[in-house]
Amino acid sequence: MKLTLPTLLSFNGGYVDTAGFLALQGLFTAHVTGNFVTIGAALVFGTSGVVAKLLALPVFCMVIIVTRLLSFNLPARRPVFETMSTLQLLLLLVAAVLAITWGPFTNGDGAPAIITGMTLVSAMAMQNAANRIHLAAVPPTTIMTGTTTQIMIDIADVIRGAPGVARDAIKLRLRRMCVAVASFAAGAAAGALLFHTIGSWCFALPPVVAFLARIAAKSSPTTPTGTPGPQSATT
Repeated sequence: MKLTLPTLLSFNGGYVDTAGFLALQGLFTAHVTGNFVTIGAALVFGTSGVVAKLLALPVFCMVIIVTRLLSFNLPARRPVFETMSTLQLLLLLVAAVLAITWGPFTNGDGAPAIITGMTLVSAMAMQNAANRIHLAAVPPTTIMTGTTTQIMIDIADVIRGAPGVARDAIKLRLRRMCVAVASFAAGAAAGALLFHTIGSWCFALPPVVAFLARIAAKSSPTTPTGTPGPQSATT
C-alpha cells in the first residue's frame, strides 16, 4: 500500500482511536460520538471514564471551531493545511509524552487519563477539521461508517451496470475508499497489537506517522495552500 497523505491519515485515525480506547477505559478519541454508547455501558457496569467521555464531544467541537477561526487569520504566506498538520503533530507528541509518563491508566476519571485523552481528542479533531475543510476529494480518515456505506452502494451500482462514464467514476471512488478503509483497519490492528505488546509506549508511533503525513502533504496534489473554503457534507 502506497504511503500517500490519505493513507497515512487513515492509518493514524484507526490507530489513535483503537489505542486510546484500550488505554483510556473505552474512550473514543476520534469517533467521539461513539462515547455516548460507552457512557451508557460505564454507568450500567460501574466502570470508570464517564467524565472523559462526557468531555470528549464539547472539547472536539471547540477545537474544530477554534481551528476554523484561526485558519482565516493566518498570514497569507502561511499555508493553512501545513499549520494544522504541525499543530496536530505537536498535540500527538504531547499526548505520547503524557501517556508514557502517566500510563497505564487504571482510573479513566483521574486527571492524568482525562488530560491525556482530551489531548488526543484535540489532535483528532484537528485531523477531522483538516479533512473536511481542505481535502474535499479524500474520503474521511477517522470514521468509516459513511465510507463503507458508499462502497456498498457503488458495488451495487457496478453490479447493476452503470453507464460507461459513471462506471469509471464509481470505480475510481471505490479504489480510494477501499484504500481508506484498509488503511484505517490496518491502523486499528496495529494500535491494538502494539498496546498489547508495549503498553503506553504505543502512543510514540502516531507522531511519527503524523510527521510522515506532513512530508507527504508537501508533494500531494490534493493538499491546498490557499484560503480555506467550505467542503461538501460527505461523511
